[in-house]
Amino acid sequence: MLALDVRHLNKKYQNFQLRDVSFQLEQGYIMGFIGVNGAGKTTTIKSILNMIQMDSGEIHILGKNIAEHEMELKQEIGCAFGDVNFYTRSRIKTLTGITKKFYKNWNDDTYYKYLSRFKLDENKKIAELSTGMRVKYSLTLALSHGAKLLILDEPTSGLDPVSRDDLLDIFQELIVGGEISILFSTHITSDLERCADYITFIEQGQIVASAEKNELKESYRLISGSEADLSRVKDRLISYKTNSFGFTGLIHANDIDASVTLDAAIPSLDEIMIYFAKKEGVKEGVYV
Repeated sequence: MLALDVRHLNKKYQNFQLRDVSFQLEQGYIMGFIGVNGAGKTTTIKSILNMIQMDSGEIHILGKNIAEHEMELKQEIGCAFGDVNFYTRSRIKTLTGITKKFYKNWNDDTYYKYLSRFKLDENKKIAELSTGMRVKYSLTLALSHGAKLLILDEPTSGLDPVSRDDLLDIFQELIVGGEISILFSTHITSDLERCADYITFIEQGQIVASAEKNELKESYRLISGSEADLSRVKDRLISYKTNSFGFTGLIHANDIDASVTLDAAIPSLDEIMIYFAKKEGVKEGVYV
């Protein structure tokens, strides 16, 4: 069964539009959701959670349509949107006491396990927590009610490297049984290089690719060569930049001409995002 099935999602605003967004997340895996600011990640996530009304499309979670089974399915979803910025004068234990009433499968043992693991003092007020500690508390709430699908928007933002490493360990522990799935939106692609099984890449409101992580990376090449080489491959490059040695550019692996000798390497997720973001701003081989 698919944990998440997004089908032909469309949503139009005055200056932005999601266009035919479709992707699937199988149960028991971690999917990284990447794209630059304004690419459509948060709008997609809010549509998945039925927080905004789609113009068209369908969202199925654990085999059921979210529009028809919203109350039931939200018992099965754990969400974390960065830090907690509401009821900031309340203590952690007060806010937890309110939150737990909404979930029939709330587990105090699980809650206190993560509270301890994240070194959170439930007597502290939200306003007294650092950004990183607020993120940890938000995740503690998301992990404490037996959710089968975790939807996390920038969950490692504001965390120090040690805390981020611990969090990634937790994500990998959670999926071991094959029942829990994670959709993980982040700008810190090094986290996804380590823990994600699949990557969905959105650019300007459209899905560029959604595939197994290594398969996606291997479908591109980062190539470099002289100025003379550039003239022979320029029309096939997604984008490129010039330097004192010649050029470096991103290309689809299938578009490489074997007759042209160039240095080629499999790009990182960061490099794929950067070159796609620059493709509309390339002029005479220089980023603008």
